[in-house]
Amino acid sequence: MSLWLALALAAGTTAPDYGNTQLADPRAEAQARELMGELRCVVCQGQSIADSDADMAADMRALVRQRIARGESPEAIRHWLIERYGDYVSYDPPLSGATALLWATPILLLGVGAWIARSSFRRRG
Repeated sequence: MSLWLALALAAGTTAPDYGNTQLADPRAEAQARELMGELRCVVCQGQSIADSDADMAADMRALVRQRIARGESPEAIRHWLIERYGDYVSYDPPLSGATALLWATPILLLGVGAWIARSSFRRRG
């Protein structure tokens, strides 16, 4: 097998760099782009892998495109990436014991704000 790879490299034909090259099938590329927009760059943390220029993001884009090209569903790819990199890689992490506080914090903050506002209005009245 390595002989074939060596021959292909010597001939100048290599596999496409899916980190920066679109898939030939427009429907598959659209699926890949949608999924890449929903995944967080583990290096940049504030950008999706679609927007990031980090090498790690390019590697993750390549993984997404390769798996889409093989026919895997975006949900299966997302699940695989979450298993590999953790819940943080997804902008929409699944509800679990580890992410419960993340999901509950906005509700708790809203409740605290309402309680403070109510107390403030009672004092004025």
